[in-house]
Amino acid sequence: MFKPSEIFEHFLIPGCLKSNLGVFSGWFNGEFGRCMARSENNLWIATAVTLKNTFFGFVTVVSSGFAAGLALGRSDRLSAIFQPFITAVNSIRRIALAPIIVLAFGIGDTSKIVTSWIVVVFLVFFNTFEGACSIDEGSVNAARLLGASEWQITRTVVIPSTMAWVFASLTPAISFALIGVIVGEFIGAERGTGRLIIESKARAEASGMMVAVIVLMLVGVALSAAIWRLRAHLLRWQQHNFVE
Repeated sequence: MFKPSEIFEHFLIPGCLKSNLGVFSGWFNGEFGRCMARSENNLWIATAVTLKNTFFGFVTVVSSGFAAGLALGRSDRLSAIFQPFITAVNSIRRIALAPIIVLAFGIGDTSKIVTSWIVVVFLVFFNTFEGACSIDEGSVNAARLLGASEWQITRTVVIPSTMAWVFASLTPAISFALIGVIVGEFIGAERGTGRLIIESKARAEASGMMVAVIVLMLVGVALSAAIWRLRAHLLRWQQHNFVE
C-alpha cells in the first residue's frame, strides 16, 4: 500500500527540496542549486529532459504526418502506390520496435524522439489523409475558376479544411508522444522520468515510482490542455463546437 506521506517524502528528496538527512534545502543559501548540480537526473532535470524529447518528437510527428497525409490525400496516384506499404508498416506493433530503435540510435535523446515519432506518426497521418480526402471538390473547382493556382488552393482551401481533422488527432498524439518517450527511457536512457522509474524499481521504492507516475500524469494533463487551448484559438471560427 502506498502511504501519501512516503510519496510526498520521495517527491521532496529527488526534487532537491529536502536532503537525505531530512533537512529542508535552503533557497537563498545556494543549497538547492548545489543539489541540482550534484544530481544528473533529479526530478526536475528528468522531467525537463522528458518534456524536451516529447516536444521534438511531437513536432516531428505533426510536420511529417501532416505533410504525408496532405500529399497522399490530394493525389490518387500517390495514395495507390504507398497504401500497401503504409498498411504493412501500420500493422506492426510499433512499441515492439523500441528496443531496435535504441540499439540503432543509442541511449541518447535521438532514440527517444524516433520512438515517439514511430508510435504517433500514423495517427496524425490518417487523420490528415481523411481530412484531405473529404474536402468539398466544389470549393476547389470554384477556386480554380477564380484563377487560383494549386498552391493557392492548397493554402486557402485544402489546409484550412483539414485543420479540424488534424487537431482532432493532436490531443491523443501528444499523450502518445509522451508514452513513446517514456518507453524509450525504460529500455535505455541517460536521463529522463522513465529512468527515474526504472531506478526506483531497482531499489524497490514503490513511492519513488509513484512520484514519477504522478509527475507524468500532471505533465500529460498540462500538455493536453495546451493543445486544447491552441485548437480552440486557431479554430475559433468553429467555436460553437468547443465547450469551455
